[in-house]
Amino acid sequence: MCELLGMSANVPTDICFSFTGFLHRGGGTGPHRDGWGIAFYEEGGYRDFRDPHPSVHSPIARLICDYPIKSNIVISHIRQANVGQVRLANTHPFVREMWGRPWCYAHNGQLADWQALPHSFYRPVGSTDSEHAFCWLLGELRGAFPEPPADDEQRHALWATLHGLCERLRGLGVFNLLLADGDYLYTFCSTKLAHITRRAPFGRASLSDAELTVNFAEHTTADDVVSVIATEPLTDNEEWIRMAPGELLVWQGGVIQARYKT
Repeated sequence: MCELLGMSANVPTDICFSFTGFLHRGGGTGPHRDGWGIAFYEEGGYRDFRDPHPSVHSPIARLICDYPIKSNIVISHIRQANVGQVRLANTHPFVREMWGRPWCYAHNGQLADWQALPHSFYRPVGSTDSEHAFCWLLGELRGAFPEPPADDEQRHALWATLHGLCERLRGLGVFNLLLADGDYLYTFCSTKLAHITRRAPFGRASLSDAELTVNFAEHTTADDVVSVIATEPLTDNEEWIRMAPGELLVWQGGVIQARYKT
């Protein structure tokens, strides 16, 4: 299956360290050779890079490692194709506009009977179960909330609705999700997701998939909060927290704002 990587931070932060370990799983230390992508929210804008080739050999992936793009929210994905050809149109993350914002999505898993999910506003470009489910999910949200939430009550109603939609997709198979709208990062666990939050006092971290150690105390301030979410822990000297199946976490500024469980 594919693997996911996400980040939520309270200050613009680069993901070079985590991404360096992650990209090695795309054809190096892991079998995910069928494409990769990464998306950044920064300064009110959005940009992404996608490549249908293995990330471990990708010049674009090396560019990301060498070019420290600072962002508050990042979503990345490495693909092991199950449904749909290996091509750019089927490469995550996918993005659609809603409420004047780019919504970014990446999925790990495989769904059954996904073709039966009806589409309303959004249509897939590629041929994957993942993108089909994304178009259905975002269409359902848009139908339930034609306008963005105006207060905390509506916001929590949106999050509860999202959790219910994720649970419906989990009923079709494996549905691990990263989703973002520029303000919040949403992570839903069907089978496998783990997270770690780094804050002062910062220490050293060593990657599991590459010979690289960093002392975060040399690159941060006492006020920084950075949370990283991944299918499997990326470091071998830190304690990661595994999400429970059926759990949705809502992140903002590196901190969990809400938690929904089955």
